[in-house]
Amino acid sequence: MEISAAGRLVVRISAADVGKRVSVRCLDETGVTGEKFTDTVGVLTSWDNGVLMITRRDGESVRIAEAALVAGKVVPAEPARRRGPAASYEELARVSARSWRPVESEWLGEWELRAASGFTRRANSVLPLGDPGLPLDEALVAVRRWYGERGLPAYVQTATGAAGTQEVLCAELETRGWTREVTAELWTGALAPVADRPGEGVVLSREADADWLARYQRKGVSEVALRVLGSGPSVWFATVPGEGAPAAIGRCVVDGRWAGFAAVEVDPALRRRGLASTVMAALARRALDEGASAAWLQVESDNAGARALYERMGFAPHHAYHHYREPDLSGGAR
Repeated sequence: MEISAAGRLVVRISAADVGKRVSVRCLDETGVTGEKFTDTVGVLTSWDNGVLMITRRDGESVRIAEAALVAGKVVPAEPARRRGPAASYEELARVSARSWRPVESEWLGEWELRAASGFTRRANSVLPLGDPGLPLDEALVAVRRWYGERGLPAYVQTATGAAGTQEVLCAELETRGWTREVTAELWTGALAPVADRPGEGVVLSREADADWLARYQRKGVSEVALRVLGSGPSVWFATVPGEGAPAAIGRCVVDGRWAGFAAVEVDPALRRRGLASTVMAALARRALDEGASAAWLQVESDNAGARALYERMGFAPHHAYHHYREPDLSGGAR
C-alpha cells in the first residue's frame, strides 16, 4: 500500500488510471471476512459515479465504492515471473491460435473471426489482438452478424492476468450483457524437464487415426473436427496402446521455440500411473528434436488433478483466458 511520509495510507490513483494495474485497500463493509480492510490487485477497468471496477487476474470483477478507499497505487503491469520461459501475452496468443486453426477466418481490423462449424469455442470465437478498426459497439454488431450468417453464437475470447491482456475489454463486454461461460489458464514451462521423464511405449503419428480418436473425449468427430485437430505448423499425435481403446493419448504442436500440448487423456481405469507424463515426455522429445525449447498448455481452472501434474512438471500459470457469449437480445430466437 502507498504510505505517506507521515506514515498514513494514501490514495494515489484516480479515474485517469483506468486501464492500469492497481493495488487498493478498502474498508470491508460486508463483514464477511472479519477483517477491517480488504486488498484487491488487478486492472482498473472503470471509475464512474463514485464506483471503481477492478478486474483481477482470474477475470473476476470487483466493485468498490470510492468512499471505502483507504489506499491505492499503480503497480507494475506484470509481476516478475519466477520460473518458466519469458513470453508476452501476444506471442502466446498467436502461437496458441496457430495450433488450433478454424476452417474459416476473417479479419476485422486486428480481430480474427474464426469458425469451424461449432467444433470447440476456441475455433469458433473472435480472437482480439488489437483494434478492430471500428468503435466497439459497431465491431460487436459486425461480429454478431458474421456468426449469425453461419448459424453460430458469437463468442469473444479474451485474456486477463498478464501485460497486454484485455481486462478493459472484458469489463466492456460485461456491461453490454455478454456472458462469461468458460475460464481456463494458459501455463508455460521449460520443455527439457518434460522430455527427461520416462516416455517408452508411446506411438507417434502425424495423423489422428481411428485408435487415437477412440480415446478422444469428443465422440463422433466430423471432417471439420479432423481438420482442426490436424492444423498447426508441425502436429504430432501420441498413443499408448491398450486393450481396445488406447490407454492414453496426447497431441502436440511444434511452432518455433514452442511446443503446445493438448488432448492429453487417459483411460479412467488407468489414471495415476504416470501415463499422462509418459505421453507428454515422448511428445516433448520429438519437439526438442525439431528445435523447440519452451512448452505451453491450457488447463481448466477446476481441473485440480491436471493442475497438480503440470505443476510437478515445472509448468506455471501465465494468464487466464475466457469466452464471452453474446447476449440474447431477442428474448428467444436470434
